[in-house]
Amino acid sequence: MMKTNTQPNSTTADAAGNVVPDFLQSWKLKYLKLGYHYLMTHFLTLCLLPFIALTITQASQMEYEDFQNLYLRLKYNLAGVMFFSGVFVFGVTVYFMTRPRSVYLVDYACYRPPDHLRVTYKKFMDHSRLTGDFDESSLEFQRKILERSGLGEETYLPEPLHQLPPRPSIAAAREEAEQVMFGALDNLFAATGVKPKDIGILVVNCSLFNPTPSLSAMIVNKYKLRGNIKSFNLGGMGCSAGVIAVDLAKDMLQIHRNTYAIVVSTENITENWYFGNRKSMLIPNCLFRMGGSAVLLSNRSSDRKNSKYKITHLVRTHKGSDNKAFHCVYQEQDDRGKIGVSLSKELMAIAGTTLKTNITTLGPLVLPVSEQLLFFVTLIARKITNNPKIKLYIPDFKMAFHHFCIHAGGRAVIDELEKNLRLEPIHVEASRMTLHRFGNTSSSSIWYELAYIEAKGRMKKGQQVWQIAFGSGFKCNSAVWLALRDVNPSAHNPWLDCIDRYPVELVY
Repeated sequence: MMKTNTQPNSTTADAAGNVVPDFLQSWKLKYLKLGYHYLMTHFLTLCLLPFIALTITQASQMEYEDFQNLYLRLKYNLAGVMFFSGVFVFGVTVYFMTRPRSVYLVDYACYRPPDHLRVTYKKFMDHSRLTGDFDESSLEFQRKILERSGLGEETYLPEPLHQLPPRPSIAAAREEAEQVMFGALDNLFAATGVKPKDIGILVVNCSLFNPTPSLSAMIVNKYKLRGNIKSFNLGGMGCSAGVIAVDLAKDMLQIHRNTYAIVVSTENITENWYFGNRKSMLIPNCLFRMGGSAVLLSNRSSDRKNSKYKITHLVRTHKGSDNKAFHCVYQEQDDRGKIGVSLSKELMAIAGTTLKTNITTLGPLVLPVSEQLLFFVTLIARKITNNPKIKLYIPDFKMAFHHFCIHAGGRAVIDELEKNLRLEPIHVEASRMTLHRFGNTSSSSIWYELAYIEAKGRMKKGQQVWQIAFGSGFKCNSAVWLALRDVNPSAHNPWLDCIDRYPVELVY
C-alpha cells in the first residue's frame, strides 16, 4: 500500500492497556503552535498598536490653533521641508528604477503522448525478453524494480522502443524530440494566443540528446521565430535542468524589456535506452518515460492580470565539487561497451545532503519568523551546551507553502522528502500520481505535478507552490511561485480526462 508517515503524538493507555493517542494534548499543542506562529508573525504590528493608539488620542485632542502653529513652523522651514521631500522622491525613484522586474508565468503546457504509445508492465517485460539483450537476472531485476517503482500501467515510451527489434537512431530521436516539443508548444500557443514572432527569449533543456543543429534551432525553424531571438540550449544538466532553464530565462527577462520567454523542458528516451545487463544502469529503463513541457514567461506589467503565477524565489545548489556527488548519476559504458546512465547506491544520501543545503538558503527567504526563531534557538542551545541529545528543530515548511511539486524521480525520492520535510500524504499526492500516470519525465515532471494540482481545483489566489528538482552533478534546485488568482486548468491539461480517477491506491 502507499506509504504514509505519521508524526509521533503523546499517548495514554486505555482500560485494556492499549496505547492510544492523547488527542486532547495533541489538540492543545496544535493551537498553541498556531497561536505562537500568529504572535511572532504579527509581533511588530502588535508592538506598534499602543503607539498608534496614543498618536490618534493625542491628535484628537489637538485644537485649531495647534494645527495652525504646525503649519507656520513648516512654512518658515521651507528649505528643510523641500530638502527632505527631494530626498524622499529621489529615494523612491531609485528604488523603482533598480528593483528587479517581476517575472510572470502566463501559462504552460505539458505534452501527452498518443494512447498507442502506452506501455504496461506486461508489455515492458515481454518486449525486454524478446529483444534478446537481457539475461534472466537482468529481466528479474527489472520486474522487481517495476513492481516497486510506483509507475502505473499507462506511461509512455517512444515509437522505436515499441518495435521488435528496437530501432533507436538519431533520426528517430529527432522525431521523438519534435513530437514532444512541438506538441507542447502548439498547445501553449493555442492556450495563450501569443504569436511565435512575439517571443524574444528561448531556452531549451534536454540532458542526453543534443544534436546539431540544436533542439532550440529546431524550434526556431519550425515556428519561424524572429532573427534576433536570444536562444539557449542546455545539455547534460539532469532532471533539475527545468528549474535552471527558468532561472536563465528569468535573468534574461531582467535585461530585455517588454518581451516573452519560452522554456522547453524534455528528455529523449529513444537514443538513451540501455541494452546491457549492469543493474545500476537498468534502473533508468524502468523509471524514465516520454514527456515534456513548455512554459511562457513575461516581464510585461500588462500581463500580470492574465498570468497564473509570479516567481518569487529561485535557489540553486551544486555539490559537484564532491567526487561522490559528481559520480552518483553518471553516463558511461559497461564492460560490453553499452552506453547507459549509472545510479549510485549512495544517491539518496547525497540527495538528502544537497536538499539540506538548498533549504538552508531557501528557508530564511520563505519561512515565517516563528519557524526561523525556533530553529535558531535550538541551534544555539546545541552549540552552547554541546549536547547532541538536543534535537535540531526542523522548520515546518507547510507554514510557507500550500503546495509541493517534488520531482517524480522515483518512489524513494518522494518517500525521503515526505519524511524529512514532515509532509502529509496530500502534499506529495501530485508527485506520486504523476509518477504513477506519466513516470519520470525528467525535468518536466514538476510541471505535470502542477497541472495535477490545478486539475484538482486546489490552487487558490495568494497560495505559494514549491517546485523541488534533483539532477546529475549533483544538484538540487528550488523554484517558488505565487498564484495571482484562483487557477483553473488549461484546455490542454494532460489530466483532464482522468483526474476523477485520482488519487489511486498504490500497491508496491
